[in-house]
Amino acid sequence: MLLFLLKYPQEALAASREGMGLWLNTLIPTLLPFLILTGFLIKTGAAEKLTAPARSFWNTFIGISPSGAYALILGLLCGYPMGAKITSDMYMHGKIGRREAEYLLTFTNHASPVFINTYMLHICLKDQADAGKVYLLLLLSAALTMVFFRFIVFRNQTITQENISTSKMEPSEPGSLGTLLDTSIMNGFETIARLGGYILLFSILSAWVRHYWKAGTFALCLLLGSLELTTGLHFLAQSAMPFGITYFCAMTMVSFGGLCILAQTKSVLHKELSVMPYICAKCVNAAIAAALTLVFLKVV
Repeated sequence: MLLFLLKYPQEALAASREGMGLWLNTLIPTLLPFLILTGFLIKTGAAEKLTAPARSFWNTFIGISPSGAYALILGLLCGYPMGAKITSDMYMHGKIGRREAEYLLTFTNHASPVFINTYMLHICLKDQADAGKVYLLLLLSAALTMVFFRFIVFRNQTITQENISTSKMEPSEPGSLGTLLDTSIMNGFETIARLGGYILLFSILSAWVRHYWKAGTFALCLLLGSLELTTGLHFLAQSAMPFGITYFCAMTMVSFGGLCILAQTKSVLHKELSVMPYICAKCVNAAIAAALTLVFLKVV
């Protein structure tokens, strides 16, 4: 990549601008406010209170605590890597145990509705796909992934724990509301800067792949999508492939997320949490989404 920067500076500059444009115009305004406010809610203990009234529902049907439910809801609304970030923060502040945190990683990290509307439906699929059916397929694949990990992978383990005081957790930070807000703001900027660095590096890596790749367009789109999601969707939209193939590839890419999202997710996780449940879950999720999309295209 360093040699590519030196040998082809114009291509590298264009890729860097594209990545930083995504970070500045999309990621910061959509994700940073949630990073700051959710950090504040977690530190003050208000996050758990918001979901506590439905404790029996979360525990019975999904197998998570109210704190875990907060990570699930924000993960669905805010997109990558918000679900993993909140899960890690909940674990760090002693709100959930390690088993529940790793279980949550299997189904709380998804593309946001804003991203799906903007990049997938509008840019990639050119508004030819029904938004309701797209959301239904993505949610169904995520739900089936959750069921798989709950009843097969974690079936012999206690997921939620009423008493987690023996876990190796960092205590909640004491201080005034102003101090907690300042800490949440700085943590939010630290996280968003780290994510920007990963987006920049993977944008340059995608440009390197595009420059040297000599195989077919279909393979190139899949490779770019597996590296960086927005780049893969962008080149998928520019290809001349039939709509059915484009639709199938886009659904699979969005469900998997790509290696850039994986790197971002790993960067926000607590050091005691393993990223392997997330990796396995995204592979399962992508496979289920691909199968459901094929059934939808061929049968429905």
